[in-house]
Parts: sequence; structure tokens; C-alpha cells
Amino acid sequence: MSTWLITGCSTGLGRALALAVLERGHRAVVTARDAARVEDIAAAHPDRALALSLDVTSPAEVTEAVRRAEERFGGIDVVVNNAGYGYRAAVEEGVDEDVERLFATHVFGAASVLKAVLPGMRARRSGTVLNVSSIGAHVCPPGSGYYAAAKAALEALSRSLRAELAPLGISVTIVAPGGFRTDFAGRSLTQSPEPIGDYAGTAGKRRIENDTAHGTQPGDPAKAAEAMIALAEAENPPSSIFLGSDALAAIEGVLESRVAEVNVWRELSTSTDY
Repeated sequence: MSTWLITGCSTGLGRALALAVLERGHRAVVTARDAARVEDIAAAHPDRALALSLDVTSPAEVTEAVRRAEERFGGIDVVVNNAGYGYRAAVEEGVDEDVERLFATHVFGAASVLKAVLPGMRARRSGTVLNVSSIGAHVCPPGSGYYAAAKAALEALSRSLRAELAPLGISVTIVAPGGFRTDFAGRSLTQSPEPIGDYAGTAGKRRIENDTAHGTQPGDPAKAAEAMIALAEAENPPSSIFLGSDALAAIEGVLESRVAEVNVWRELSTSTDY
């Protein structure tokens, strides 16, 4: 039996994962900005679940949540940085305060959680970190530049962290989902309030009022949860994994395109050496 701490459990992948972890007989600290939204999960498993309010952008709340989790269960074996939301805007349209909040949640909030959890994992010389990213960090579609940038920053942080923690018996895996039928493209999606007409044919196509994908995504959140549990139980988990056939097809296309471009410009690249 392992103990999981999962951020962002009120809806979507986080909620599906919390339910799956508990159904497997593990312990789970299920968090949301408002604990009332996850109390039903904890109530169904009173001996193995703890519901906590947690805004990952508040270091004080992060510290307190981890303290209570360790006090209740004795230690955290798996931490899942899942809390987040979407933001759509052309780069020029981005509202500074909104962009700062986005990075505070996806990047600095995740780092805050890690810094609170890792001392216990290092002391035990064991643990698993699952950082939830997005295929968007690689595809970088117009209108999602800020979101893609935040997830790309989380991925870079995760890759360095993986190298730092590997000698200590702690694994780090980036989980990059494609489209799943969650609330991500619904209530959890925000955007800039003032569109610029010149971007109507690019970023504008991804604005909420023009998005028809919500509710038709190919991914099943329950199956994603099972995949994440399999990662936590794997003897040698990967540095990153792409969840969903759409995500896998997208990353293959991105990698092929990048290799082709590198080769086209290879001569200019090597021309800068002494």
C-alpha cells in the first residue's frame, strides 16, 4: 500500500486518478482549492483518504498540506502535480496578470509542492514524481502559446529533477496527455478577454466561442488514471510518456518535422565552429 498526494482532484484526470488509486487499495491525499469539492472521495474511504484544501500558488498552504499528509499517513510515496487549467490567447493578447497566474500554478506551484515533498522522499531514498504536462508543450498551437510555455517549463524542470533524483532512488516522469473528456476545455479553460482581429484565422480559431472539441475528445480519464498507476508501479518508468493515440501521433509528427528541419539547416549550424 502506497500513499499518493494528488493536486487538482476536483475534476478531470485528478479526480479519476484519486478514485482509481483508492479503488486499488492505496492511500490518497486528495486536494483541491476547496476541500468541499473532494470530500465525497474521502468520505467513501475514511481510513485511507484525506481531503485537503490546497491552492498550489500559496507556499504556506503547500507546506501545511504536506505536513498534514505526512502526519496522517507517515510519508508520501507518489506525488502527482496535476493542478492546472487552460489559457488561450494570442501572445499579443495575453493579459499580464493572467499569464503570471498561469505560471504560478503550473510551474512555481508544482515546484513548491516538490520542495515540500522531496525531503521525506530523500530520507527514505524512494519515491515517484508524476508531473502532468500536455502534448501542447510540443505542438505549440497558435492561441495556446502561454499555456504551452508553462508546460514546457514544467517539462524542462522535470528533466533536470530526474537527473538530480535518480541516484537517490526517486523517479520522475512527465505525463503529457492529449485530448481527454474532462472539464479542461470547459469550465477549466480561460482566455484573454479582448481578441485582436488580425489573429482571427490563427489564435482566434481556438477561442472558447469557436471551439467545438469539448466533449468529443478521444481520451478516457479512467484509462489515463490506470496508466498513471502503472507508471508509478513500473520498475523503470520513462522520463516522459504521451497519453492517447492523438498525443502519440502528434509527438511523432513534431519529432519528424524537427529532425528534417535540423538536417536542412545543418551546414549553417556547423558553420559557427572555429
